[in-house]
Amino acid sequence: MCALGLQSLPAQAAAPDLLRAQFDALRAKAQGQLGDKPVYLQSSEVADHMQGDVYALIDQPYANLRQGLARAEPWCGVLILHLNVKYCRAVTGSAGQDELVAGVGRKFDQPLSSVYWVRFGFSLASASDSYFNAVLQAPSGPLSTRDYRIVLEAVPLSAGQTLLHMSYAYGYGTAARWAMQAYLATIGSDKRGFSVVGQGADGRPQLVAGVRGVLERNTLRYYLAIDAWLSARAQSETELLPRSLQLWFSATERFAQQLHEIEREAYVEMKLREARRQQSVEPPAAK
Repeated sequence: MCALGLQSLPAQAAAPDLLRAQFDALRAKAQGQLGDKPVYLQSSEVADHMQGDVYALIDQPYANLRQGLARAEPWCGVLILHLNVKYCRAVTGSAGQDELVAGVGRKFDQPLSSVYWVRFGFSLASASDSYFNAVLQAPSGPLSTRDYRIVLEAVPLSAGQTLLHMSYAYGYGTAARWAMQAYLATIGSDKRGFSVVGQGADGRPQLVAGVRGVLERNTLRYYLAIDAWLSARAQSETELLPRSLQLWFSATERFAQQLHEIEREAYVEMKLREARRQQSVEPPAAK
């Protein structure tokens, strides 16, 4: 459950000019900036809905993003990089629409019989020369979670740079709230996110904890997966996944305090096994 999420941005979430204005405002205030790179993370929790947003300037040509992520299938190459995504297969739904069937589980080896299955509908709202907008949306998820959305929008800034905004959100009910409270009371009790919410007695900044901390960690993991996959896309088909895995792990280690869960060798070996498995195992049929 902790690995998923996104809600409340319409497909045409922001026009190119608005996206640039939002990024400029964040950069001017250095609001939510992560490290010394132009990457900004925000999150919100309202009633039974959570949303995380990353705005970033990446060293990738806009054409690379537009050509690479305008179809459903390549998104599985992105999603599988996340520790909690154990399976992903692009399929054609009953109504002829593109879908992604994802198996979501724990951060270690896990049989597919024990994962949660989520079906994302894929839609491409825009892939013009000036604006890209793709949406992954699932009406339901594990433990009474619902209305998942992963939205990616982007605009070109220069020949070699792209401004992107990725949003990740979901709604949740009572069962999901109880499950999250149990997680936060045990193995997740010492984990933090990135937003500064106060100052400790020692003068050091206090980072957000709880469900917003979980949301922020997974929002950043998905953004780093997009960036890693795009950076590795020039590789051959056989080298794309291995290179993506290495890039994703290195990127997460820059935020090891929040994101480190597993050693590099174990992560790469696990993901390669999962990728082989998803090629040979058919996804469950839609209910």
